[in-house]
Amino acid sequence: MEAELSIREVCVQTGLTARTVRYYEEFGLLPGVRRKAAGRRVYGREELQRLRFIQRLKALGLSLAEIGELDAIYAIAGSTGAMLRRLDELLGKHLSGLDGRIRELSGLRDEMGKYRDHVQSRVEARKNGAAHRSGGGE
Repeated sequence: MEAELSIREVCVQTGLTARTVRYYEEFGLLPGVRRKAAGRRVYGREELQRLRFIQRLKALGLSLAEIGELDAIYAIAGSTGAMLRRLDELLGKHLSGLDGRIRELSGLRDEMGKYRDHVQSRVEARKNGAAHRSGGGE
């Protein structure tokens, strides 16, 4: 018998909010969520694994639209081959973008360090000038 988890239990296990879990369901990323007679959602191991997979892809920078595209490819192809090839393409694109951002941030860090050095030298010059005008040391 498959485990029946409430949305609260799923949230505890995944760290997601109930609103996010419901949104993923509405977006089509959690097809087939069962409901009890009272209308309460019931989740099993498959939904839990899917949510963790979505979290992993989101952490890697994929959008929900891209995740949905992968899901659709998987559903149509009936095999993971096509989905994995597309995932490889998407990850390559995101990796390239990340490399560009790292270069930009590295340049920004260098620029900020140089400007900070400049500011510190001005602070030191003002401090030395004030000490000389007051006629003494510190």
